[in-house]
Amino acid sequence: MSIDRGDGGRGGVAFLLAQLGAHAAGRFAERIAALDLTPAQAGLLRLLARTPGRSQRELAGDLGMPPSRFVPFADKLEERGLIERRRNPDDRRLYALHLTPEGFALLGALREVATAHEEQTCQALSPEEHEQLAALLRRVADQQGLAPGVHPGYRTVR
Repeated sequence: MSIDRGDGGRGGVAFLLAQLGAHAAGRFAERIAALDLTPAQAGLLRLLARTPGRSQRELAGDLGMPPSRFVPFADKLEERGLIERRRNPDDRRLYALHLTPEGFALLGALREVATAHEEQTCQALSPEEHEQLAALLRRVADQQGLAPGVHPGYRTVR
């Protein structure tokens, strides 16, 4: 027996958010594959651009990743020359992560792809509607206790 929600079978808000989120995430992954990046790697590059010099432990905590998973995750970006580990001058036991010039260059290309993705995803909305939707979604995300700018998918990155 199905429940009639009066939505013509299109789903409620939670379903639509999940449907659109999965669609948008998949399309974004396809787009950044041309840059040889995964969404998780792109997120770390963005985070390092905003907050350079943070320790691996701090970054892992912010992303909701166990430190044991974060190290090999960061290793791949370091091997590509996109990030570098530097000894933390305040605590020599820790490494501070920074983008390299190559990482900043790739971040510029990533921003272009992300801007095009945002525009394509929201093309059915006017600029005012786009802003309104973003504000409403931020409010819901805040109420749900989600960390701003951090995708919950980091918890499962291997």
